[in-house]
Order: sequence, then C-alpha cells, then structure tokens
Amino acid sequence: MTPTREQILAASAGWVAVVLNVVPGLGAGYLYQRRWKAYWITSALATAWFVAGAVLALNADAAAEAQNQLVGLIGLLALAAVTATEAGLAVKKVRAGD
Repeated sequence: MTPTREQILAASAGWVAVVLNVVPGLGAGYLYQRRWKAYWITSALATAWFVAGAVLALNADAAAEAQNQLVGLIGLLALAAVTATEAGLAVKKVRAGD
C-alpha cells in the first residue's frame, strides 16, 4: 500500500525539514518532505531573485555592487526563513489532524 501525502508529511521530522530549508536553502526541506509543488515554487522564486539581481547589476557602478549583494543575500535569507517556517507548520498541522 502506498502512503498518502499526509502520511508521508506526518512521518517526516519537522526539525529536519526546517534545517534543510535554512542551511542549504532553496527548498531542500521540501524534497525531504516530498512536497514537489512547494519545492518548485521555491526554486522558481530563488531563480527569479537571482535573475533580477543579475539584470539590475548590469548597469550598476562599483559602489552599488556591495549594496546589491547585500540585498540579494537578505532576499535569499528571507526566502529560507519563510520556507523553513512553512515546512515546520505544515508538519504540525498534519499531525494535529487539521
């Protein structure tokens, strides 16, 4: 018998999904939870963030480059924080039976 999506999510360790979404980032915790839609959305957002940063950096002067890199890093850290929180809450919600 194949386990359901909810059974797989409930059996996963919430803390592992949270750590995997923070440390390597980019939705690796979603791969652990086998949540493909959330993974691909996170990957698309991260890719769009990289592309936007590259396009904006094309005509930037050297003084603005350090600030652009900081903004890029903050954006990726924010994405990691949001996905980590969501991954942990998803496990909590499934285990509570909601």
